[in-house]
Amino acid sequence: MWYYGKTVRYVSSYATSKTCHAIMNDIPGMTNWLSITPTSADGVTNVISILTAAVASGHKVNVEITSNTITGVYMS
Repeated sequence: MWYYGKTVRYVSSYATSKTCHAIMNDIPGMTNWLSITPTSADGVTNVISILTAAVASGHKVNVEITSNTITGVYMS
């Protein structure tokens, strides 16, 4: 499901590109860390780049969440 115009609160990544998480504001029922699990090989890097740019600039994002994981994102 897509959620539009959301604020990224925090972004965290670990030693591997397969273990990344973010906290988003204003998504009903999802107040904890959400895993970032895109569908392409370089998707984690792309999503992290967009989310960290949104945090740094204060821009909102449109985010796709499937089974409590972030699978797609673009800056609004």
